[in-house]
Formats: sequence, structure tokens, C-alpha cells
Amino acid sequence: MNWNGRHFLEKFLPVLLARTVLPGVSFVVIDNGSADDSVDYIREHYPQVELVPLDRNYGFTGGYNIGLQKIKSDYYVLLNSDVEVGEGWLPPLLQCMERDADLGICMPKIRSYGEPAAFEYAGASGGFIDRFGFPFCRGRILSAIECDAGQYDDACRVFWATGACMMVRASLYHELGGFDEHFFAHMEEIDLCWRAQMNGYKVMCEPASTVFHVGGGTLPNNNPHKLFLNYRNSLYMLYKNLPHAKRPFIFGVRLVLDGLSAVIYLLGGKFSFFGAVLRAHIHFWRNRHRLQITQPKENSTVAGVYRRSIVWDFFMKGRGKLRFSQLRSLNRQD
Repeated sequence: MNWNGRHFLEKFLPVLLARTVLPGVSFVVIDNGSADDSVDYIREHYPQVELVPLDRNYGFTGGYNIGLQKIKSDYYVLLNSDVEVGEGWLPPLLQCMERDADLGICMPKIRSYGEPAAFEYAGASGGFIDRFGFPFCRGRILSAIECDAGQYDDACRVFWATGACMMVRASLYHELGGFDEHFFAHMEEIDLCWRAQMNGYKVMCEPASTVFHVGGGTLPNNNPHKLFLNYRNSLYMLYKNLPHAKRPFIFGVRLVLDGLSAVIYLLGGKFSFFGAVLRAHIHFWRNRHRLQITQPKENSTVAGVYRRSIVWDFFMKGRGKLRFSQLRSLNRQD
């Protein structure tokens, strides 16, 4: 997927082509209505790459949903334009998928392009979630990012795979209806993985494959609109996928936690961030009835849920230094 990312295409597309040598692999760039000259650049320099140009920016969700309808394959690899793939990155993912027919989605280990020894925020070595909908990773809990010393090199079942680089069975993607376009961008991959698990599929991280992610290529981390999307989409995801009986308690806690974070932003003079949290909740409560509630299949299991609050444990028990390996209430299968 590309949006106004010619500078990333120049840097990372040649590496992708050189390091992806499996037979039968096709390269497709879905361009999400770029206003720069990304499309002309690909046509001129990479005629071997199929181009799916869209007429406007449909968001991460709509862009992939429209583009992938035009691509016939057994597997899709969703790859951001700001990712550099490592040597031999693709075979471990493909082997992981082909070993287990119940595996629907898998991801590589994600390290930081700017700081290659460290994990990258948006995925690290596999994504997890706490009971209140706050995501974290093997190698990254909230703002604390670990260096990669091989401590999370075992392939394991996870709750979610990062949209920066994930392999998904094409049949499953279309069975689920793709990404939920109400999200537009951010946390849509967590929702997809949750729905996949509730439909009887597993999600895994295969650290034998490594890629390097720039991160923040579309919206920087300090952008109020990105904050709005993350807060709102987290509520969307919980509303869609939680059992009805659990919603009152979970949403009550989220109102308190999100309210506290909004007050902290306000007291810190970050008025646009305060407004983003407020708008996120208003938008959610006004539009929740439009969401399609997920109906889990019988005997489906959901892995990678932390039974406690990761926010509480990180700040109150771990004093901001909590590491994934220290967690004790994490269910590999919940």
C-alpha cells in the first residue's frame, strides 16, 4: 500500500524486489490516491510491478479492500511502503502458513529501521491485548521498547499481527469481508485478527522472518488525528467483538481511563490531544449502531489476551519498566 510515498518507494521497492526470489510471487502496488508522482515513478522505473491506482485516499481499510478484490492469489502479504524487508524474509512466513491449515494470519518480527537493534513500536515480535482493549507486543509495552537480543525468537500464537507486514490467507480475508472500513486507519488489523480467531483461525508471529519499519510514515505519532483514530477505533473494536454481557463493565472502565488520559493532556496544555479523545468518544457513541457485531463460531478460541490491565501494571507495578517476559496473567489461549 502506498500513499504519497515516492521517497519510500525509491528506497525500499528495489530491496523488496531483490530479496523476494520465490517463484510465483507477484508484486502489486495499491496506490491510495497519491498526490505526489508515485504512480508515474512506478510506471517509469518498475514496469514489472502491477499497479492498482485508486482515484482517492480510501484509508488503509478501503484501499486494501478495493485493491485486493482485483488480485487473485492464495496468500496476500500486506506490506507498508515504509518497510525494508530482510534477507530471506518471505519463505519462513509461507512455510508457517502451509504447516497449519488453521493458521489464518502470520507476521514477521518487526524491528526499527532507524534503530535496527530495537523492536519497532507497531508489532515488535507479535501483538497482544489486555482485557480493556489496550494493545501491546512482545518487545514493546506502551512506550517501553526493548532491544532485540533474541529473547522473543520463538514462533508463537499471538492476538494480532501488524498491518505494516502481515501474511493472510486470501480466502479468509474475503470470508471476513476484509478490513472494517468504519476504522479508516489504525487498529483495523487488530479487529481483523480478532474476527479471524472468532471464526476458528489462529494468528502467529514467525520471528525467523525479519523486516524493518520506519513507522509514522503517513501520520506521525504526535498527530491529534492519529490519536483520535486510535481511541475511537479501540472502542469500535471492543463494541464489535466483546460478548454483550462484558460490555458494560469494560466500557465503564474505559470511560474512566480515557477520561484520565484526557485530563492529563488538558493539564499538560495539549489541548488538541484533549479534543481528540473527546471527539473519539462522541464519534463512537453516535456511530456504534452502524457496526457489524461479530458472531463467534462454536468452539473458536482467542489467544493472546492479558487478563489484567496492562496500563495499571505498567505504571503502578512496573514503574514504566515492565517487560513482556515479566507478565504472569497472559493467556496463550483464552
